[in-house]
Amino acid sequence: METEIRFTHRSLVENSKSGDRTSQYQLYELYVDAMYNVSMRFLGIKEDAEDIVQDSFVDAFKNLEKFKYESSFGAWLKRIVINKSINHLKVKRLPLAAIDEHEYHLTNEVEYEQVDAMDILKVKSGIEKLPLGYKQIINLYLLEGYDHNEISDVLGITTSTSKSQYHRAKKKLVEIINGL
Repeated sequence: METEIRFTHRSLVENSKSGDRTSQYQLYELYVDAMYNVSMRFLGIKEDAEDIVQDSFVDAFKNLEKFKYESSFGAWLKRIVINKSINHLKVKRLPLAAIDEHEYHLTNEVEYEQVDAMDILKVKSGIEKLPLGYKQIINLYLLEGYDHNEISDVLGITTSTSKSQYHRAKKKLVEIINGL
């Protein structure tokens, strides 16, 4: 019998809903490292990422009754971590990168063969060098798998802004990588 991904760790989740601290700790141990990595991609500051992950777990455990297996527990928790990370950046008043319309043109297509052959360390280094707004869009779209509608909801921007920022971020990332 094949188990659907949405029900992964169901017994731990159900026991956690009942207040079982051991089950909560087991869920924490299963997901803490992955959630820390997600938060670090957005925040880049170890202490901030640790705080966000802690807050996310506290909120998740307080609101477990709202978890209805519409996704896996990990996906639900990941959305909490991403939202909290983005809200943290908003509180710090770090806006999306300002874009001069004339600076980057969307008509120039990026040659994907160059990106596919890149060394992963160069790509990671390039992402770190992107302006914050570009970095957020790249993280959400490429690394977290959000679509532009979801990104627009999370960041409070239009779908077309998400798409244009993504294309500009991608072009800027290739420029940075080519310069490394």
